[in-house]
Amino acid sequence: MYRKHSQTIKEWIDNSSKALLVTGARQIGKTWLIRDEIEKSKYAKFEINFIDQPDMVTYLNAQMSAEEFLIKLRMIMPEDCKEHETIVFFDEVQKCPEIVTKIKFLVDEGSFKYVLSGSLLGVEIKGIASAPVGYLSVLQMYPMDFEEFMIANDISKVTLNMLKEKYEALEPIDEFIHEKLLSLFFVYLIVGGMPDAVKTYISTKDIRQVDKVQRDITTLYKADFTQYEVEDKKLKLKSIYDIVPAELNKQNKKFVFTMLDKELKFNRYENSFLWLKDAGVVLPVYNADTPVIPLLTSKSSNVFRLFSNDIGLLTSAYPAETKVELINKNSEVNNGAHFENVMAQQLTSNGFTPYFCKKKNLGELDFVIEMSGKVVPIEVKSGKNYKSHKALDNFMSISDYHMEKAYVFSIGNVEKEDNVIYLPIYMSYLLKEKTLDSAMIVDVDISGL
Repeated sequence: MYRKHSQTIKEWIDNSSKALLVTGARQIGKTWLIRDEIEKSKYAKFEINFIDQPDMVTYLNAQMSAEEFLIKLRMIMPEDCKEHETIVFFDEVQKCPEIVTKIKFLVDEGSFKYVLSGSLLGVEIKGIASAPVGYLSVLQMYPMDFEEFMIANDISKVTLNMLKEKYEALEPIDEFIHEKLLSLFFVYLIVGGMPDAVKTYISTKDIRQVDKVQRDITTLYKADFTQYEVEDKKLKLKSIYDIVPAELNKQNKKFVFTMLDKELKFNRYENSFLWLKDAGVVLPVYNADTPVIPLLTSKSSNVFRLFSNDIGLLTSAYPAETKVELINKNSEVNNGAHFENVMAQQLTSNGFTPYFCKKKNLGELDFVIEMSGKVVPIEVKSGKNYKSHKALDNFMSISDYHMEKAYVFSIGNVEKEDNVIYLPIYMSYLLKEKTLDSAMIVDVDISGL
């Protein structure tokens, strides 16, 4: 199946001298994508999976110099893996963190290209995101978004190009096509973006079979939770993960700790939330006290909303009746939690850091992001009355916030009224930051100094 990051990995294979680390939650397709791109390249592949080959952990994770590590690596490589013609793929590298400490030497030595992949890297290997820029590139992967889901379901390039053109021109989509895409989007709310679930849906069209795949993935996640809860009794991973659907369905969507324990205090369980975030299985969206640039400075670290990393895994926790209502696009059912979860996923995948903002005298904005140097509010509406947005209007009337435009994503068509842009919810994947490449090149004239 098509993944957007296939081009990223291809460009790394063709042009980069650094090592590449591909990270993300379990079961999102990291290993498959790396193998597929290497197989399409001119390079041979030598792969070690440290879960499937636990003896390799002992063999390569011992304390040794970088030179000794490379000698031991060469000893287990087949003869057809020639220097400068082979990519070494270390999979499930969280089980063998010693490799990450050797990466600078391996890159400098230059005999092979190295790609690393793993899950729980944010948990197992602290500081991985701050790895030396000159030696290791980090690629964060997420489940398939709706664009990838459309391509997997054979939506044509003509249609995809048309959607991009309509988005850029702010012109409405043909109503027939709009309704078709809405129907497919509601299926995406159930299937989600885990590649195995998508593959099962495409081959069977049976939501019951998809549900089995999703429950297997959830079981795998909870097995990870159990492992870590045994090691640290203070971690309450499974309890927190299990109440995410209920919390999102509440009118007040802020994560409330009393759902777990009436005596619960944030500072006692902060490590649990950080673990789930670092493992990539939940997406916390924090409150910004004041929606001004930069949003990070007004972030409330103990006030947040918690979303699932995949809309399909979230929906799998709901009864079968809910899924039937989603397929039928029943307007009487509150789909707000599903729409907002998709938006949180998509904004994160598109490189934004989403926040929400709630003020007693103004109301609550579903999301706020930084875009083109401005704060941009985003509202997500699941019902037909999507042009009613009192809180959004209140925030945009405050001149100190400098909100020049806003987006409302809903079941409606493309439209623009004053400084509010209305877009179909299935277009959320198109909301991206404009490239600033030329603006970041600064040549100061110092000829007269």
